[in-house]
Amino acid sequence: MLTRVKNKKGAAHHGTFAIVASRYNARYVDGMTRAARKTLSGAGAQVQIVRVPGAYEIPVVAAKLARLSSDDHELSAIICLGVILRGETVHAAHIGEAVSQALMQIQLEYGVPVIHEVLLLENQAQAQKRCLDPRHNRGTEAAQTALEMARVMEGLGRS
Repeated sequence: MLTRVKNKKGAAHHGTFAIVASRYNARYVDGMTRAARKTLSGAGAQVQIVRVPGAYEIPVVAAKLARLSSDDHELSAIICLGVILRGETVHAAHIGEAVSQALMQIQLEYGVPVIHEVLLLENQAQAQKRCLDPRHNRGTEAAQTALEMARVMEGLGRS
């Protein structure tokens, strides 16, 4: 069952967050991106958006941002947004699994939270509900998770 996104009112966060968003299935990804940006901006955060062609390209950009963050300027979190719709072959499942494994590895390697909202969905109705419906928008949920993880990581200190 799909749960409703709760609007969490947390403390302001003045960190910098990156959103890596796919252009493929743009209608849906744009909906999540707008919601994520609105949530982060409402918390006082700075937001950098990087667009990539498709979901498969998200991890390489997330890794570069994480690497730069550990070298140069610290990112509070990286939010990855994409929509993969299943087709008649297993291609979508392979893309989804590869992206999931890569994003997990990036956050472990660089110590920067990577919020995974690259959705593998069955159909456009699911995409409509999760990406365009404000009551269930996964972009809002991703931004809330990013803000919470930024606070957790700050509490642990920089090492």
